[in-house]
Amino acid sequence: MPTLSVKRDELFQAIGQSYTDEEFDEVCFQYGLELDEVTSEKEQIEREKGVGKAVGASEAVEYKIEIPANRYDLLCLEGLVRCLRVFLGKEKAPQYKVVRPDGDKIQRLVIQSSTAQVRPHCVSAVLRNIKFNEARYNSFIDLQDKLHQNVCRKRTLVAIGTHDLDSLQGPFSYEALPPKEIKFKPLNQTQEYTAEELMDLYSGESHLKPYLPIIKDKPVYPVIYDKNRVLLSMPPIINGEHSKITLDTKNIFIECTATDLTKAKLVLDMMVTMFSVYCEQPFVVEAVEVVQPNGTVCVYPELPYRTETVNVGRISKQVGAEIDAATMARLLTKMCLESEVLPGGDTLKVVIPPTRADILHECDIMEDVAMGYGFNNIKKTFPDTNCIAQQYPINKLSDLLRRDVAACGFTEVLTFALCSKSDIADKLGKKIEDLNAVHISNPKTAEFQVARTTLLPGILKTVFHNKGIPLPLRLFEISDVIYQDPSKDVGARNERRLCAINYNRSSDFEVIHGLLDRVMQLLQVPFGGAGGYTLEAGDDPTFFPGRCAKIVARGQVIGTLGVLHPEVITKFDLNMPCAAMEISIEPFL
Repeated sequence: MPTLSVKRDELFQAIGQSYTDEEFDEVCFQYGLELDEVTSEKEQIEREKGVGKAVGASEAVEYKIEIPANRYDLLCLEGLVRCLRVFLGKEKAPQYKVVRPDGDKIQRLVIQSSTAQVRPHCVSAVLRNIKFNEARYNSFIDLQDKLHQNVCRKRTLVAIGTHDLDSLQGPFSYEALPPKEIKFKPLNQTQEYTAEELMDLYSGESHLKPYLPIIKDKPVYPVIYDKNRVLLSMPPIINGEHSKITLDTKNIFIECTATDLTKAKLVLDMMVTMFSVYCEQPFVVEAVEVVQPNGTVCVYPELPYRTETVNVGRISKQVGAEIDAATMARLLTKMCLESEVLPGGDTLKVVIPPTRADILHECDIMEDVAMGYGFNNIKKTFPDTNCIAQQYPINKLSDLLRRDVAACGFTEVLTFALCSKSDIADKLGKKIEDLNAVHISNPKTAEFQVARTTLLPGILKTVFHNKGIPLPLRLFEISDVIYQDPSKDVGARNERRLCAINYNRSSDFEVIHGLLDRVMQLLQVPFGGAGGYTLEAGDDPTFFPGRCAKIVARGQVIGTLGVLHPEVITKFDLNMPCAAMEISIEPFL
């Protein structure tokens, strides 16, 4: 989870109250936070670099506060102080407002169709007449960094650009150009560079180097220009020197380019709600018109307020405390969720502000009720129900089979659930399009591209890595395979399988056949008959022609048995015959 570092004296001054370290730790706990460390700049340097390396470092006490990963509104001093003051009853939650300037005064940003090749979305806003000092400026920059690392996923989803509006002239144009056509003076540089030169320049720079691959191999790079073709930024890498903000900046133009529009709007809302407090009109944000490539005009920021209706009795039951409607409304209000009791007295109308992007469901509101009530105030009780824990039937059956298959002389292996496409397709003589496999959208290595649809490749790879062991190698695995399944809420389903092989100088088909008979005997499934199992001739490219059989039990095909095709064995870098079987054990539950 992210950690927020704040100077203790500045924090207490902003809250309007002083605490001992123990008292503030308790306040953090009550609000669902954790005071992770009490330190100072000098102490940190001495700990990291050694005594004597912290000459001139500040000895001011710093608090390191651990923030929940979904509470983006607490990632800066301004947001933390605002929430704590409301929680402590020192002020009411602010009302955020978007104003639209009259006529031609509204700023406009036009998105060109070329951006669809790299980062298609952009949202924007203006903070007017803001008053910065060094602490506020540093907090402003620090919030951008924390959002980049957190919800922006290291700038892959969203990149934030902030600019001195007085140094620019709208309307602005968001477009994508070939790297050779982009030339500007980047932030903190003294000369102009092309985009290609910047990629080389920053390849050795520790701060910006991780972001280069996001666009480096794209045919075009995203850029934002003003009316006079002054380049504001080349997201997600760096802003231009011309429009950089300083302590003297009065009007800030904020733009967020993104591959995910929802995340972009969330990030923009966080930036403007946190720092509009320093505007001449606190908590008022100036709107910007964003023209889409199809001509549609959107106005940002949206700063949406929405309402949820929740049941008082259900929340009280889940929290584990008797809380009446009026008290619950008061508790939610001090958690920055303005609430009122609806007629009837058993439901509440809860207003979700734009800063609380973490509220997705009624259970999130329950959590805020529990925090407002106080976790330590909830009485410990014995559960009303008495449940006896037991294994899932499929796991119990798997464990029983493991023991008995091992007693037959087979050694159990445990292989990866992810594999390459060729492992389950080309090497087994099949086509990946026919397998209904679950694909990994962003595989980090060629070895983990898809979820396995059969256990056989993993066992054959195990044989390859253990070719030095004396023959025969008799291995088995009982694990899940994964298939796409649109009928499931996650779009996929697991199926428990048993797979076994016999790898020897001869195929010893009778060994695998005997194991099948023993497994069926243990499952109390006789050979033949309507309730038994039989073998039928099968045609599977993984197995040698004429030496493959389908295993049919209780009227359905549950697996395959046979001698592996020589080409399959060769593709796994093996050179001995191999008999194998694979069955689904779920029909026997």
